[in-house]
Amino acid sequence: MYEDHRIAAVVPAYNEEKLISKVIKTMPEWVDIIVVVDDRSSDRTAEVARATGDPRLQVITHEVNTGVGGAIITGHRAALDRGSDINVVMAGDAQMDPAYLPALLDPIVHDGYGFAKANRFFSTGSYEGMPKYRVFGNIVLSFLTKFASGYWHIFDPQNGYTATRRDVLQRLPFEQLAQRYSYENDVLVNLNILRVPATDVPIPAVYGEEVSSIKLRRVGPEISNLLLRGLWRRFLWKYVVHSFSPVALFVVGGLLLTLFGTVVGVWTIIETIGPPAATAGSVVLAVAPWLLGMQMLMYALLLDIQESPDRPTAPPSTQHRPWRESGRTEPAVAPAVTPVNAKPPVNAKPTEDQSPSGATIR
Repeated sequence: MYEDHRIAAVVPAYNEEKLISKVIKTMPEWVDIIVVVDDRSSDRTAEVARATGDPRLQVITHEVNTGVGGAIITGHRAALDRGSDINVVMAGDAQMDPAYLPALLDPIVHDGYGFAKANRFFSTGSYEGMPKYRVFGNIVLSFLTKFASGYWHIFDPQNGYTATRRDVLQRLPFEQLAQRYSYENDVLVNLNILRVPATDVPIPAVYGEEVSSIKLRRVGPEISNLLLRGLWRRFLWKYVVHSFSPVALFVVGGLLLTLFGTVVGVWTIIETIGPPAATAGSVVLAVAPWLLGMQMLMYALLLDIQESPDRPTAPPSTQHRPWRESGRTEPAVAPAVTPVNAKPPVNAKPTEDQSPSGATIR
């Protein structure tokens, strides 16, 4: 345990037979649960993991490859079933140094944050050893994710080294989250809809023997599409459905005025091609709504930045574990709290040898 908290390490792994053993063996002793999810690897990842003989270890083998997001979701569910208080995600390629785990856990344990994430871009030296295309891609995706997720104080969104409190995980709509490389971006969008306070923790990445399977030409459009849809989903749920906010008025009014000014401006230009000159009234009718609309959109953006959940609003996580105070040695798994935007649950029940995601547990 870490300061009376039951810690679970969720390790998604795909073709990591060379490094998965290192990840398990270097896991700190105070980590209570290790869940390795073999996402239908074509090598001996699962066998090598089991060969470590770690008593804390649970290996789950996916029958179908779901992607890194799907593997993480399976791991989270298994860890919650085993009574974890905080789940930490650590990649199976040994890029995430376990020595920094306390730094990732402290904001949740002591400060009351619901979500903490590693940030590799905390100093000029942080870029050393990182491929240049990764640096550029992460900077662009960080800006786009800020805009879509509403976490304007968060950077390096593709960093999967995260820690999440139990009650936050129970509120997330796992069945709706992206299951591939866009999982980290989608999680941030959904956390912001739930107004979960999040923070960045400076933690350097470790680059060594691992081989990245990320292809920017394939992943880029996927993430961009998700962020565009996530932006509008967050706007509707956070600023319209949950609480009709001035942000909604500014966005809707700004878009309508900007569109009206643009249409009138184009019409005026077309009608005045040649000898006729545009009248002052036509120019004002086009420019005034457009400028007012842009100003309203800027106000909406400023209000959204101010709404970024960057301060803890919940007590430390010790107060979210009443089962410990009741004297029980193992927690009763609390029912998941279904968000208002979640889809109806599926009625089918998993078999005894399968996890809720359909993975075989061995």
